[in-house]
Amino acid sequence: MARIVLADDGVVFDGKMLDGKAAGGGETAFVRLAEAFAAKGHEVTATARGAGRLRHRGVAWVPLSEALPGKADLFVANRSAHLLALGRNARRLFFWLHNDARYLAKPRYVLRMLRHWPELVFVSNAHLRAAPGWLPAKARHVIPLGLDASFRHEAERAPPPPLALYAANPLRGLSMLAPLWQSAIAPQVPGARLQVHTGLGLYGVPPKPRTAAAMQEAIDAARAAEGEQFTLGDLIDHAQLVATLRRARVYLYPGDPTETFCLSVAEAQAMGVPCVVLRNGALPERVVDGVTGFVVDGPAAFADAARRLLVDDALWLAQHRACLATQGKRSWDDMAQDFARKAGL
Repeated sequence: MARIVLADDGVVFDGKMLDGKAAGGGETAFVRLAEAFAAKGHEVTATARGAGRLRHRGVAWVPLSEALPGKADLFVANRSAHLLALGRNARRLFFWLHNDARYLAKPRYVLRMLRHWPELVFVSNAHLRAAPGWLPAKARHVIPLGLDASFRHEAERAPPPPLALYAANPLRGLSMLAPLWQSAIAPQVPGARLQVHTGLGLYGVPPKPRTAAAMQEAIDAARAAEGEQFTLGDLIDHAQLVATLRRARVYLYPGDPTETFCLSVAEAQAMGVPCVVLRNGALPERVVDGVTGFVVDGPAAFADAARRLLVDDALWLAQHRACLATQGKRSWDDMAQDFARKAGL
């Protein structure tokens, strides 16, 4: 049994607060990794901003302001470089990255890494490639995220009606998708509907003012395109998302050049829903082009791929089956095993 400590200083959360609520990929992965380690019998302590004293699913949560165990076999600093100092006595020190890693080139981050020389953990190959090669680190690891069991055990189903879904941050391509749907997709697909679920509370906490303003602007622009074939709805919880994915025919997600993993696309495919994405960041690693969806360049190709999946039952069924066969294999336990192997636990 190993002593493992995980620390985060981003948004306010703890293990229990995430149950059934909206959460970002970084928070979700953090909680699930801690729980998977605990399920394997390790002694796991986790801390995050706003966390109180709590034992949940085998993980001991403590306030970030309190001293963490002085020594650990593995210390995982999640996203924030200043947390590396808390793991200075750990046998192995991992710095787990989720966002575009180019921000680490700033002097204040470089100085902290020079002081502690952590092992960097990336969530995709594209994520690794985007990081400056000269960053001070003992090692670099690529460990993809896992998936909750609720997304991973779907049965094959018949081709559904032409319902498209977008359930993500409005800054990840909604401003392109909404007008494209109304002008180039829906008019050519009788009965097609696009269902969008998004909002400022997507990650469980209010975003920073500048980000909130940008998100609201994208939502307002999309709302202007609402109509009979396009509805813009509120955020939905985990159970509602699973139920909606079961009815969806295609997941449409233009994405952003800084995509490092995209959990929402991974979840959709695991449930047998083919995805259409732009060739952004790590999205070509999530979608097998022509097999579990389409990876395309530009709005015209995006619209064409969406139309094909919405009307062609044979194509949809082939990709649906491929998604079920290949895209729902990886669990949070698999992710924890990779962390343990890299750390020599």
